[in-house]
Amino acid sequence: MIASLLFCLAMPAQAEVQERLQEQYYDLQVAPGESLSRAINQASPIRQNGQIYHAYTRWQVQWNFWWREQRDGRCQIDLTRTRLNATITLPRLGGGDAQQRQRFEQYLGALREHEMGHYRIGQAAAAEIDAALLTTPEYPSCAELQQQANRRANAVLQRHVEHERRYDRETGHGRSQGAWLTE
Repeated sequence: MIASLLFCLAMPAQAEVQERLQEQYYDLQVAPGESLSRAINQASPIRQNGQIYHAYTRWQVQWNFWWREQRDGRCQIDLTRTRLNATITLPRLGGGDAQQRQRFEQYLGALREHEMGHYRIGQAAAAEIDAALLTTPEYPSCAELQQQANRRANAVLQRHVEHERRYDRETGHGRSQGAWLTE
């Protein structure tokens, strides 16, 4: 009995990261000979700050943690659960001739790869948040623990949001990865 109690007290905090990725599509029609770029621009629902984008990845990290309070009020995290929910929005081609469809498939592959880069940034954020929560030191009170743990998680989240902005700047929103239509 005492050995199993000591074992439970010595157990490290437990983590759980869950991921969910969905793809959604918007349809576009292209007539033979029509500019693929122009058709996607007209069909795309993705507009931000006066810009039209052909694809978009939205990710969100949510975290929960549970703590153990000592008799003297000290508090430490025992369990975390971090969730990454992401949606990638991509175009879906209807119509077009064989050359347009082939060009679209090449473009779509590069576009999807660029968007997966955004998703990987979200994955890194979720994993780092979970690790930051698990390594949050013990605090004199549970209120202080909660405040500091959330501060740590939000700082990690902000770094990854900035990483996403750099990623888009460095790749030209996927242009350097082949996600670019010249016509």
